[in-house]
Amino acid sequence: MDLSEAHALLDPAPLALETGYERLASGVLHVACRTELHGCTGEMFEWWFRFRPNTQQYIWWHPADHVSSAWAEAQDGTHIGSIHLVEEHFSGSPAEKLAIQFRHPHEYFDAAAYDEARDRGAISAAVCGRVGMGDAPARTGSGEILGGRLLHMGRDTPSGMALRSHFYLGEDMPAQGHGAEEIKAAFPDAFGQALLMHCYNEFTFLSRFLPSLYIAEHRDSVKVRLPW
Repeated sequence: MDLSEAHALLDPAPLALETGYERLASGVLHVACRTELHGCTGEMFEWWFRFRPNTQQYIWWHPADHVSSAWAEAQDGTHIGSIHLVEEHFSGSPAEKLAIQFRHPHEYFDAAAYDEARDRGAISAAVCGRVGMGDAPARTGSGEILGGRLLHMGRDTPSGMALRSHFYLGEDMPAQGHGAEEIKAAFPDAFGQALLMHCYNEFTFLSRFLPSLYIAEHRDSVKVRLPW
């Protein structure tokens, strides 16, 4: 599924690739991961990125792989526009520095179709962005980070939230003059497997503490139901 076909994520119907990785004709590596976040909601998921976890909280998110967390260009009340500067391993690989620039979902989906899907509950969370290598990756003249793309799309279910995570690694490389073989060398299939394992594990870890943390941060405005 090319990035241009990502509108399929607005429909809960199963995709041909829900979990796995594939090499696109352009050479771009597409990684898909579906995770069930039991007890979580889309509101909690989006709030986690507005909360902007520090290094200690980032390590909670993945105790084995995550190393450090910092934030740049952050704005109050939204994660959109902020840049998450992280260092992390991918399932045992050497640590990498990444810059994740969060963007509005309308950049990736038709605005009317996205809003309609959100209104009818087909989507309850959307965290989308651009991913560059290093803490100061290349940018376009208007400030967009060059590199890959990530799309985290959530849907509330009776047991929690179903999360679809899709990554497009090397998405900007064809426009920069790099051929398919160069992209494959930069992002080999083994990296796709490592990212898939990392993604599934980190969001499984997140689901274990996110509800409690969200309630603790909103206890004056959220009605808490205790089990006794």
